[in-house]
Amino acid sequence: MNEPFNFSVEPRILVSKDLTELSNRAADHIASLITVDPFHFVLTGGSTPKALYKILSEKKLDWKNMQFFWGDERCVPSDHPDSNFGMALETLLNKISVDEDHVHRMKGEMEPPAAAFEYEKQLRNIFGGDAIPSFDLVLLGMGEDGHTASLFPGTPALKVQDRLVVDNYVEKLQATRLTMTFRLLNQAKRILFLVSGASKAFALQQVLEGEFDPLLYPSQGIRPVHGELLFFVDQEAASMLKRRP
Repeated sequence: MNEPFNFSVEPRILVSKDLTELSNRAADHIASLITVDPFHFVLTGGSTPKALYKILSEKKLDWKNMQFFWGDERCVPSDHPDSNFGMALETLLNKISVDEDHVHRMKGEMEPPAAAFEYEKQLRNIFGGDAIPSFDLVLLGMGEDGHTASLFPGTPALKVQDRLVVDNYVEKLQATRLTMTFRLLNQAKRILFLVSGASKAFALQQVLEGEFDPLLYPSQGIRPVHGELLFFVDQEAASMLKRRP
């Protein structure tokens, strides 16, 4: 796969001075999008979105319209320090008025294959019909290796085309994760990456400007079928881009 990388939807890249500015700009953008009822919002884990979630929790938004989902999860109980759900609960969900029935977590405490099947079934029940669900907004991060959600380089989930959610064994972590697949993520109306720090600079440059190889840089596999693709990045993360926005 050595062809030049051309996005199906050309991404918008917004560079901020630092993580604080990035988080504030992303929060303002997200707030401007919440105009439909219900609004289906996929949250992400990791350290980068924590500041964003805190800012969102302080905004006067109509949270009753929101339905929350997760793009991936560690295979741990919800009260474990590594839980993506637990992080979002602490930084956002416990600070806003949201109906428990609107919070749809992946059950990391279950056996991974069963948890993945259950979450996929839950999504189909919520959205109805046979069509692939289309979220209003998906938040994603990106690792130093170019992974996103729990779609890591060289892992089996990258090649899955017939599932929406799978369990994915990650050899370098010696652990299994739960993750949405490209098939599901790429149906979203909007996908918003949050990328911060100098340690992400090389991977970001490869994802945006390198040869197309999503098995090596899985974030390249995020190519919305019809939706909008945005990268909110800070100056350090953008430092190696040849075509600076």
